[in-house]
Amino acid sequence: MALYPRDRLYQEMAFLGYYLHWPYEELMNLDHRERRRWCEEVSSINRKLSGNQKGSFELR
Repeated sequence: MALYPRDRLYQEMAFLGYYLHWPYEELMNLDHRERRRWCEEVSSINRKLSGNQKGSFELR
């Protein structure tokens, strides 16, 4: 079983914390899929508002 890279977890949590102002506990309670989905949604909003095709949070 492969573990999710710690650096990636911190990136996702920092991104959501910055844009959504959610506390640490709330972010830690999100499972992997839900956290990634929120990152995608916030990136989509940022792309629409900025007119930029590239997202502010690129999922690799």
